[in-house]
Amino acid sequence: MLDICLLGCGGMMPLPRRHLTSLMARFNGSNILIDCGEGTQVAIKEKGWSFKSIDIILFTHYHGDHIGGLPGLLLTMGNSDRTEPLKMIGPKGLKRVVDSLRVIAPELPFEIEYIEIEGSEQTFSFGEYRIEAFKVHHRIPCYGYSLIIDRAGRFDAEKAKALEIPLNYWSVLQRGEEVTFDGRVFTPDMVMGPPRKGLKVTYCTDTRPVPQIAAKAAGADLFICEGMYGDPDKQEDAVSKYHMTFREAAKIGAQAQPEMMWLTHYSPSLIRPADYMDEIHSIFDRVEPGKDLKSIELRFEDDQEN
Repeated sequence: MLDICLLGCGGMMPLPRRHLTSLMARFNGSNILIDCGEGTQVAIKEKGWSFKSIDIILFTHYHGDHIGGLPGLLLTMGNSDRTEPLKMIGPKGLKRVVDSLRVIAPELPFEIEYIEIEGSEQTFSFGEYRIEAFKVHHRIPCYGYSLIIDRAGRFDAEKAKALEIPLNYWSVLQRGEEVTFDGRVFTPDMVMGPPRKGLKVTYCTDTRPVPQIAAKAAGADLFICEGMYGDPDKQEDAVSKYHMTFREAAKIGAQAQPEMMWLTHYSPSLIRPADYMDEIHSIFDRVEPGKDLKSIELRFEDDQEN
């Protein structure tokens, strides 16, 4: 089960009931945070999740509403007896930007590992997560991310017995590793069925519409996309500030065809996103307005059937 919580859905400045941009994902005890705008700590606390257990922080880009909450979060993590290293991934300049923010959080009881994205696309693997970073189009270098949980095929115990593979090697093959026993080599494909559908969440914000967004969000279980402006009259603002309107985001959703789609990163002037949904549903009917602490538990298909 992959837990997703949209911690903050605001852009530019926080509002009394709208934190700035961040999202948290949890799977089998491993936790990923995307962006860390002002209010992220408060939102995590409101959700009842833990600061200490964050393994990786991904940054889309380095504007203040996406990273301004980091110094306080690091201090809180440092005061929670955390000693495990923390990974950070982001565009070029990551270490320079974070080190400058750490002037007010200089001493931490854990190390930070900085990983700067190279090129227009890059894939990272951590535990059971596969993270795909892809470049989008904003004023400064900015990336979207897909969080993917791949799922291997079913293990065929009858085949394993027929091949006389000892029981203690079954789990090794299930992990995708080869086994050599009694002069024979056994490979996972000999006992594993075809890969099953995994889980995929694509997150994209602060960008104009570009083709790679729909390509990367194609078939996602959940696509979270910026919708800075609901009013069509704000089209010129969207273009000049390198953001998107609800209509533009919905068109990307219609191309990508995710199972569901949430809008996020609202302009402070956008008070009631739900007011625009009737028109937007005529473009793509699986769009919902995001809101702070909007959450979902994504399950594998066969788990849903059970």
